[in-house]
Amino acid sequence: MNRCQQPEQQSFFQQMTKAEQQAFLQELKSDYRQILIDYFTTDKTLKEKIDKFINAVFCANIPVPQIIEIHMELIDEFSKQLKLEGRSDETLLDYRLTLIDILAHLCELYRRSLPKKVSRWQMEKD
Repeated sequence: MNRCQQPEQQSFFQQMTKAEQQAFLQELKSDYRQILIDYFTTDKTLKEKIDKFINAVFCANIPVPQIIEIHMELIDEFSKQLKLEGRSDETLLDYRLTLIDILAHLCELYRRSLPKKVSRWQMEKD
């Protein structure tokens, strides 16, 4: 995974105009839609798609509630489509696993980005 190398790279999202932020979030949503579609398949590129998504979220310093909002919007869209087709949307509950997986990967990336010299004791002390 190609992580952000400099701290200033993690603030580029906040420096974007509102229109640029919306376009970036729309791109993230599109990438996440594809992850959802492929999640329970045997797509061999799924791990790469997840890594790319997580890296983009990490580098842009996107807040976790924004990721959850993207997930909920997509699940709502899928639910509406299934209902239009006269199908049950019950299986969409399984896609909570996708969100949990994405958030776990993001947490791991944040954990790895902490300075190695900071001990657990020092973190608890602060």
